[in-house]
Amino acid sequence: MKNILFVCTGNSARSIIAEAIINNNFNNKFKAYSAGSNPTGKINSDIKKFLEMKNYDLSKITSKNFDIFINSEIKMDHVITVCNNANNEVCPIWPKKDQIIHWDIEDPVSKLINLNENEKNNIILNTFNVINEKIKNWIKNEEQ
Repeated sequence: MKNILFVCTGNSARSIIAEAIINNNFNNKFKAYSAGSNPTGKINSDIKKFLEMKNYDLSKITSKNFDIFINSEIKMDHVITVCNNANNEVCPIWPKKDQIIHWDIEDPVSKLINLNENEKNNIILNTFNVINEKIKNWIKNEEQ
């Protein structure tokens, strides 16, 4: 079982989606965690609603700072940053640079303002699909 830490700035959307995908769809090989370089302290309500509609278990997912994982007893096999800000903040601090993988994924949260539910779900679905595809491709390469 490999441990993966997904990091974005707010730990309210992209890293949460990635953690949920791994822990709900690939939990036979991986255990995912997520964190933020400047966490909001909560999962974005639209993201949470979307993942709950997919019947994803979010009971153990919280918004937290990535520094709790630096000297944690839980050892990470890979750290995947999902935004440029987090990549710039995590890379200088994370002790094992060779564990860091960077995916630049656009933040959906800033686009969700003043939209109806259908429009919000379309934006979140697009982000979900991008992350899901990146995860599948990464796992395929990891297994080779």
